[in-house]
Amino acid sequence: MDDINLHYRFLNWRRRIREIREVRAVRYRERLKRMLRDGDVLRYHGNSDEVGCFVAARPLSRRNRYFEVTILDTGVRGMIAVGLVPQLYKLDHQPGWLPHSVAFHADDGKLYNGNTVGQQFGPKCCRGDRIGCGVSLDSDDGQLTVFFTKNGKEVGSVDIPASPDALFPAVGMHTLGEEVLLDLNADWGMEEDDGQMIVDSHEEDWGRLHDIMVTGTLLEYVGKGKSIVDVGLAQARRPLSTRFHYYELEITDAGEKCYIALGLARRDYPKNRHPGWSRGSIAYHADDGKLFQGSGVGDAFGPRCFEGDIMGCGIMFPRDYTLDGGDDADDWALDVMPKPIGVQNDLYASNEEEEAEGEDFDGRKVTVFFTRNGKVVGRREVALPVGGLYPTIGMMSTGEKVRVDLHPLSG
Repeated sequence: MDDINLHYRFLNWRRRIREIREVRAVRYRERLKRMLRDGDVLRYHGNSDEVGCFVAARPLSRRNRYFEVTILDTGVRGMIAVGLVPQLYKLDHQPGWLPHSVAFHADDGKLYNGNTVGQQFGPKCCRGDRIGCGVSLDSDDGQLTVFFTKNGKEVGSVDIPASPDALFPAVGMHTLGEEVLLDLNADWGMEEDDGQMIVDSHEEDWGRLHDIMVTGTLLEYVGKGKSIVDVGLAQARRPLSTRFHYYELEITDAGEKCYIALGLARRDYPKNRHPGWSRGSIAYHADDGKLFQGSGVGDAFGPRCFEGDIMGCGIMFPRDYTLDGGDDADDWALDVMPKPIGVQNDLYASNEEEEAEGEDFDGRKVTVFFTRNGKVVGRREVALPVGGLYPTIGMMSTGEKVRVDLHPLSG
């Protein structure tokens, strides 16, 4: 009966999230004037006497802080602008012309910062060029650093006063024939001379990575895969909370043996131990369908999981539960990972004395539940460590890949 109630509560959560998304869909709608949008292509649709402008549905955020447009056609004069504006920006003005907006203009290479008079900033752009705009995470208090790129290389940046209002990606056009390809989910990374990207915008979601390579939302095992000490571990930067209480992964490649584990673990969990094997952790293992809770011996729990399956894990917090550190409502607050407690010898992570060190519980009980393809598999009651339980994923055989969504129930 309890499992049935849990299943219905889970379905109710999903229903509530859909309702929230519907409300937000009304609140967050893209706006455009004298433009036509066909998929990701924007075209000017005016008479060249009036500006056309597009404003995206959602603002830049800490998790999505950069976007790009590729110029497909410069039209008559190539008067294309790329930048950031407030949500209710007047659509008959180019981005950058009005207060609280900033933009890089392709036709003259100038930066317009809340003024119709631009300042020389970078090179002009033509057909085939890729223009990017983003917000730096290193912005100082009271200031926001906006940077612009051309063909993957930074052109320059400008500090603007931080505003309580969010800034939305915007594209402006002014003459017939102008056309761009829009990418609101572009990744930004500083490029070396050889063209290899060394920074991944999604890597910041992870506090610890061991023998795991991150490409966007895809995690790939890159370890040896020859023994039980060759575990690859990915642990999220933030613990589950009352705001983000659930996460999922999709098995995109089962690899040789599908030794994939999804669960929760304390912050200082050993890096070469599968989630669930050591104390302070619990995990659902895909290869055998067993649940491991602080032990190398698992219990029969649910069905095995294969390529294409979606596994989920969440916490049902007590109604009176409060977070010690608050949630992450400030999307631009930089996270500082605390240093691990003491010195840890991973080769002897199963030693009871070593595991007891750092296993600091506050005694509060919470219910951890697991899902498979949207249906609840089962649950367990666990003690919550000080600092919380962090989404933790383990992999152990060659070729394993998973796609992770740390906030599937958020809008």
